[in-house]
Amino acid sequence: MRKRVVMIGAGAAGLLAAGRAAERGLDVLLLEKNDRAGKKLRITGKGRCNITNDTDIDGLIQNIPGNGNFLYSSFYTFSNEDLMNLLRAEGLEIKTERGGRVFPVSDNAKDVISLLVRYAQKGGAEIRYDSAVESIEVSGAAVCGVKLRNGRCVEADSVVLATGGASYPVTGSTGDGYRMASQLGHTVTELKPSLVPLLTAEKWVGALQGLSLKNISITIVDKRKKKIYEDFGEMLFTHFGVSGPVILSASRHIMQYGYRDVYLSIDLKPALSDETLDARIQRDFEKYSRKQFKNSLDDLLPQKLIPVIIELSGIQAEKPVNQITRAERRKLVELLKGLTVEICGSRPISEAIVTAGGISTDEINPSTMESKLISGLYFAGEIIDVDGYTGGFNLTIAFSTGYLAGSNC
Repeated sequence: MRKRVVMIGAGAAGLLAAGRAAERGLDVLLLEKNDRAGKKLRITGKGRCNITNDTDIDGLIQNIPGNGNFLYSSFYTFSNEDLMNLLRAEGLEIKTERGGRVFPVSDNAKDVISLLVRYAQKGGAEIRYDSAVESIEVSGAAVCGVKLRNGRCVEADSVVLATGGASYPVTGSTGDGYRMASQLGHTVTELKPSLVPLLTAEKWVGALQGLSLKNISITIVDKRKKKIYEDFGEMLFTHFGVSGPVILSASRHIMQYGYRDVYLSIDLKPALSDETLDARIQRDFEKYSRKQFKNSLDDLLPQKLIPVIIELSGIQAEKPVNQITRAERRKLVELLKGLTVEICGSRPISEAIVTAGGISTDEINPSTMESKLISGLYFAGEIIDVDGYTGGFNLTIAFSTGYLAGSNC
């Protein structure tokens, strides 16, 4: 009689675990509480699905600040290169973009999900949707099955728990797995939002809601002016603060500060030195020499940003451009090269891309992903206390740990 394995959660980790276990000839049942697979996967990378990152294993570890060393075994067993080879072999065309980010050529996350479902089913795995699991059943200190929310029980020789974290609960990541694991004696470390939009103290930020800035650079410093992080790219102003790619990346670097008492400086013109920008402003002022200051910045800034810059500059909006002093102009340059806001918090974990925290890595065998407390119980993906920066690292964790769990369950 074939060994029966139950996988809980049809996300990236669960699907790959199911496919790998089925490949080994096991009797695999994948239970998913949603009506379809990969609901959270569909929105990753703005729907394009940043599958992995094309770096070496040390590069992967360096980009996983949340217990990265725990993942050496899984990455050496199933690396990002192995993942890309598997996806190609299953028919997915992939491409590498800036920063080593790997995407499907189609730029469509649905293609990745369809492939993972086919991969699982090809080996004989059965996927049941609308099948929420209430608890994992044990006999002594070993898994013996799962109990569904409808009261039905399913026998199992082993269980892979891949229910995701607590972020984006609308996709089904509602923390069910943490509850199930803690019922069995597992430690769930403090859950924190990671890769999350940030709150700012300044009121004027709300006036810029919806404004997206491209090709800007940011620097984050602490109260002592010590540099914490810097980046270049795109950001977005919101009604509560700031978001967008560079902000989400920055957020993980300031988690240990509690998302407070740090300062974000935005260089609106990173391609220009102070001197070059000053010369550019002088040219604009000559061009609009007969106009008031408030009407002289159209060539330099987005329309929505102009009133804020005018207010912060301290230069009277109605002042004729030809009367602006050199000192005032220097203040304007400083402002454009260092528009600064105080970070005073983050949005809740429900709005974070990734959950930091989870099942303690001290209680999981890193070579197999099996629980050290309950025989036959395995973990995969975001439910584990591991998390990385943006750039495909978190999905790499999910795929790699999923493969390892599927290889050993």
